[in-house]
Amino acid sequence: MTGQVTLSPLTADLIDPLRGVRVAEDQVMFSGQPSEVVDHPETGLDIHVILFDGRVVGMFRIDRGYHRSYPFAPSDGLGLRTFLIDEQMQGRGIGKACCLLLQNYLSDRYKGARTVFLTVNLGNPAARQVYLTGGFIDTGDQWPHGEAGPQHILKLKLRP
Repeated sequence: MTGQVTLSPLTADLIDPLRGVRVAEDQVMFSGQPSEVVDHPETGLDIHVILFDGRVVGMFRIDRGYHRSYPFAPSDGLGLRTFLIDEQMQGRGIGKACCLLLQNYLSDRYKGARTVFLTVNLGNPAARQVYLTGGFIDTGDQWPHGEAGPQHILKLKLRP
């Protein structure tokens, strides 16, 4: 990959560029489109953007109350949700690079959080591989209640 991946909380100047990010039709069932997330924010979920050479190319949300919906997560854990990369930018290593930045990025912004959890659909092996090469560990357990079917449970330890 040539180019630099950086992460940022969503700010007013990044909203319109994020609305321009598009997810491939066969991936919408896993993440939705960014415009839906921006236009209908949920309480307790913080939106962060993924930039490649300063250009918005993706996003993810951090769920501070993840343990309330997912009993496998501890109360001092975060949830990674709605992780997506623009369909035109996939396959360049941006997702992996983002995951490799998450430990420091989230540790700096969410003091007291010890882990971040995510679920990834069994039918989405490419995404699972991105997370694993980006530092996440498969817990070996599955979450059977995913909207698009059963999911692997992955976690990443954060810095104390």
